[in-house]
Amino acid sequence: MKEAMFAAGCFWGVEHSFRKVPGVLDTEVGYSGGRTEHPTYAQVCTGNTGHAEAVHILFDPAKVTYLQLLGHFWHIHDPTTPNRQGPDVGTQYRSAIFYYDAEQRDQAMDSMRRMASHGSKAIVTEVSPAGRFWKAEEYHQRYIEKDGRRGCHI
Repeated sequence: MKEAMFAAGCFWGVEHSFRKVPGVLDTEVGYSGGRTEHPTYAQVCTGNTGHAEAVHILFDPAKVTYLQLLGHFWHIHDPTTPNRQGPDVGTQYRSAIFYYDAEQRDQAMDSMRRMASHGSKAIVTEVSPAGRFWKAEEYHQRYIEKDGRRGCHI
């Protein structure tokens, strides 16, 4: 089992989308990339914590590769809009790849270069080491499955 972490806008839709990928074993939504310890949703929504809404993923590399997860990440959001996905605006909705090791970093950077070479707009995705992941409040976990809505922009 390996782990990955991505931010691509509202974490409800991002989580729901990744849960459908064969080989993804589990997901959690939460906050990462900021400076506030034990952040709450209300705090993150202010944009003052530095955190992005993120999805932590556990996956089976025998069934899905990190490169395939990166491909899915690029497909489900617009990596050219700084601090915005659809109607959601703020630093907490930024595009980010939080890597766990040098191999993930290198694959993320290579995939970003490939994406950039195919488009006319600059890619603004942050690529950073995975720091502390703060699990979001329980009502956010698998929100779309619980609520039955289509969800966010995805």
